[in-house]
Amino acid sequence: MERQILHIDVNNAFLSWTAVEMLKEGQKIDIRTIPSVIGGDETRRAGIVLAKSMKAKQFGIVTGETIYQAKRKCPQLQVFQGKYKKYKEYSDKLYNLLLEYTDKIERYSIDECFLDMTDYLMNQKLIDKAYEIKRRVKEQLGFTVNIGISSNKLLAKMASDFKKPDMVHTLYPSEIPTKMWNLPVSELFMLGRKTVPKLQAMRIKTIGDLAKTEQIKLIKKFGKHGNLIWQYANGIDNSEVSYKQEKPKGIGNSTTLPMDISEIEKIEEVLLALTEHVAYRLRKNGMLANVVTVQLRTSDFKDFTHQGRLKVATCSTKIIYEKAKSLLEEMLKEKKRIRLVGVRVDNLVEKDEMQISLFNTEKTEKLEKLDNILDSLNKKYGYNSVTRAGKMKIHKIVKLKEE
Repeated sequence: MERQILHIDVNNAFLSWTAVEMLKEGQKIDIRTIPSVIGGDETRRAGIVLAKSMKAKQFGIVTGETIYQAKRKCPQLQVFQGKYKKYKEYSDKLYNLLLEYTDKIERYSIDECFLDMTDYLMNQKLIDKAYEIKRRVKEQLGFTVNIGISSNKLLAKMASDFKKPDMVHTLYPSEIPTKMWNLPVSELFMLGRKTVPKLQAMRIKTIGDLAKTEQIKLIKKFGKHGNLIWQYANGIDNSEVSYKQEKPKGIGNSTTLPMDISEIEKIEEVLLALTEHVAYRLRKNGMLANVVTVQLRTSDFKDFTHQGRLKVATCSTKIIYEKAKSLLEEMLKEKKRIRLVGVRVDNLVEKDEMQISLFNTEKTEKLEKLDNILDSLNKKYGYNSVTRAGKMKIHKIVKLKEE
């Protein structure tokens, strides 16, 4: 199976996060819209530019130059101190949002993440997930990201570096000749500054030139690194998304329907499919949920949510669905045309830490066995290879969008 990889890159992270925090504190001007930088102490000539606004970039200010040099280019430049504790908080907020999409996240840096979405798409398109993430980050967290899409980490990262800000780009192997090979060789990932003039001396000016150079010639000149840059120029990268499993605080799933639906039976079918994936991820993480929330968005873009507490913490698809279904029925006492359906579980607890409940019965044990059997079959043969009868019509109705 071809891997489904996203690379998330925060646009001007330090400056954006500072701007968001200042606006929260009542600042009237968004510093992203004026010539501004994040840097060290501007009273010292040694202070350097760590991040710059687009307006500052127009004056020729570059990351890494001194504040003194930057001020000479733009006398009206506004300089703000970095707040690293706050930056870590915003990085964590982004990470926790991304955890709603996949458990396989590599925090490449404080403002970059790789996501392996291969087993989490549920027959959805990766590009739709990327646009969903981009929108949610902007609306919920207040800053923008670039997202690169491909079948490996290298190409996803290269794609995220294309036109900025607030953009989604693809770079699949078939797109390499048209999207990557015409770029200057200096833009290839992992190519050091000292290597660029040596390549140019070999008449290698673009990434395409490097890709078409004999591999053995590059190995003789640069050793192992010559082999690596040849592979990268040809889009070859087999590295895995290296992730550390972290338990989610909540798990959600939602979908925007291809057409408005008013029949409650059809909405319940959508709800079942969403619930099954939520419960699957609960079990995969060894977690139990205490609270279920159902979200609806009407055809006129009005949002409604209804929340309920379960009698006992559970990861059972059937029990969570029964609660979600009852919440849905309460919300749809009056007929509405629905364009989005969502379900979420919160107040999660570790399954291993929970004592055996008095509510555990022979019935709940049978439900747990059924869930485990379906999980193992889906893991072996692919999600939706085995499904519940209530979901049989669902794929004709909706293309899921996890949230």
